[in-house]
Amino acid sequence: MPHLRPIKFAPLAIISFFLFTNITGILFSPAFAPSANASTEVNSIPADIPSSGDEATDLIIFRAAEKEGLDPRFVHAVIWQESKYNAVARSHAGAQGLMQLMPATARRFGCRNPQNPAENIEAGTKYLSWLLKRFEGNVELALAGYNAGEGSVDKYNGIPPYRETQNYVKIISSRYGKSRQPVLRNDSAKVAVNLVTTASSTIE
Repeated sequence: MPHLRPIKFAPLAIISFFLFTNITGILFSPAFAPSANASTEVNSIPADIPSSGDEATDLIIFRAAEKEGLDPRFVHAVIWQESKYNAVARSHAGAQGLMQLMPATARRFGCRNPQNPAENIEAGTKYLSWLLKRFEGNVELALAGYNAGEGSVDKYNGIPPYRETQNYVKIISSRYGKSRQPVLRNDSAKVAVNLVTTASSTIE
């Protein structure tokens, strides 16, 4: 009985494979195209929100702010002042990462690795949210607390008389906008800062 050379079956195999993939749609299923989904998510961030220059970092900031009910522009303003988006920044006092978390603060808000962008941003955003609640929405006191610690704000019953802290509050307030309110309590507030459209806010 003659042996058939495999090469003779190559065209038939190629045609069969082509028909199979077109019928089943395997090669075109979402599971085989994760990059398209990621791109869609990143593109959902409003164009007027600042950018770190890195899409992955921008998405982390956006999600963390949304989770804590904060305006992502506010989180960006804090990160820019703290580290200029340097994930491995470290201060002489020991603060680390994008949001310059002190070790105790990092542990307090669940950050095990301060140089991990996601952990650092999530913990720093939680801390900002906590401070805004602690000081009843007073942005300047929350910023002062972030820089000098809430204990210092309590001690001086206001922004501490430290030049660094006073400049810190002024710079971020100016960069973010003194008339803005970073706490987004409902969809109406999100519409006001262009995080959602009017139409989407009415959907149950």
